[in-house]
Amino acid sequence: MRDLIAAQADAGHQVGIICDSATDGSLESRYFAEIEHALALGMHRLSIDRRIALSDVPAGWRTYNLLKELQPDILHGHGAKGGALARTFGSLLRVFRYRVARVYSPHGGVLHYDAATARGKLLFGIEKALCSFTDRLLFVSDFERRVFRAKIGGANVPATVVYNGVSEAEFEPVVTSPNAADLLFIGMFRDLKGPDIFIDAVSIATQLLSRPVTAVMVGHGHDQSTYRTQVANLGLNDTVRFLPPMPAREAFALAKIVVVPSRAEAMPYIVLEALSAKKPVIATAVGGIPEIFEPGSTALTNANPQDLGRSIFTALQDEHLFSAQMPDQADLQARFSTATMAHEIETAYRRALE
Repeated sequence: MRDLIAAQADAGHQVGIICDSATDGSLESRYFAEIEHALALGMHRLSIDRRIALSDVPAGWRTYNLLKELQPDILHGHGAKGGALARTFGSLLRVFRYRVARVYSPHGGVLHYDAATARGKLLFGIEKALCSFTDRLLFVSDFERRVFRAKIGGANVPATVVYNGVSEAEFEPVVTSPNAADLLFIGMFRDLKGPDIFIDAVSIATQLLSRPVTAVMVGHGHDQSTYRTQVANLGLNDTVRFLPPMPAREAFALAKIVVVPSRAEAMPYIVLEALSAKKPVIATAVGGIPEIFEPGSTALTNANPQDLGRSIFTALQDEHLFSAQMPDQADLQARFSTATMAHEIETAYRRALE
């Protein structure tokens, strides 16, 4: 979002954000401060629950009043809740003859639910209804597009796949620090992101290599205490460190290999950021991640501790050989740059306006 906003502002567009106010640590505040100057339409932070809740009523009312005041040409809703607010109130604005295009990027969240569950049925039902109020769908991977069509439908809604992009500065290599750990996990501490898989895999790789495998885990989340207990129970307290959130490029310097052990993803930025920084990556073959790599890449593995542990073992046996098998930098820059992303999204916006 920050890269896209900067690119859109540089292109002469007026941009604003309406987002939730609950996610607010020192790192998040720093990120918001970095883009505030580019927001001609301002930054508006509201209390928005991730789940369906009674608080959606006042949040919706405040959102609608803001949109009436700002009168944007494009409303781009990110994630299920953002998409619902953008399309609902964008449609209401159109009733009063405001000309606004309603664009939605699912970002995976709602797609992880099972249609056989009551919650899945409810969420998919809402998504299907909102397709009638959508001018264009924007997906971050072809995987996400296929899953959305299969679970929700919306075949009559125009759609575009636009890969996430990283800025030119992020294609500068990150130098690994002296005495760096073997492995880095960076992300939210919740089961969807696979920190438990990562910890078990570190234990397995340690046994296979017959030497301690060191790791750094960077991030935060309500379940962090569970993972700390798991580390202690496996006797890894001396080899696995937990650190608070920090910018990705700072974290990359702390380890030789970046590991992304997610159970589900759409198109994770962390894989693109790591590869752009010339860091070797081991990632689970979920969501859109395989679209980044060549078919059969040794960087890809299954989302279970045994397979991930064996992949770590193989990579650490010959780090130079493993690094040489990462995607070509020129190809990465052509497909996953901020400039490419911003151009393709602007093209999609103009089509939505038509």
